[in-house]
Amino acid sequence: MYEELKQEEIVNLVGGRFKLSTLIQKRLVQLNRGARPLVNCSEDTDRMEVVLREIRAGKIYLDTSNEVRMIELSPDFMESPDLSPEDM
Repeated sequence: MYEELKQEEIVNLVGGRFKLSTLIQKRLVQLNRGARPLVNCSEDTDRMEVVLREIRAGKIYLDTSNEVRMIELSPDFMESPDLSPEDM
C-alpha cells in the first residue's frame, strides 16, 4: 500500500477520500492510454507513484464535473510579449 494514501494531507489536497480515489482512477486511465506525466520521473516509475507525485505537486485536480484537469504552463507562455499579468 502507498503510505501517502494513509495521510490526511493528500486527502485534504483534493477535498476528500472520494475525490482522491476518483482523481487517481481517472488519471491512471489517462496515463495507461498514453498521456505523459506532468512530473519528472523515469520510464519505469510506477504509474500510481506518478499520480501521487502529480497530486502532491498540485499539477492535477478534479473540476466541478469530476473531470481531471491539469495545471501546466508551457515555457514560452510566460515569455509571450502579448500577455500581461492581467491577461492571466
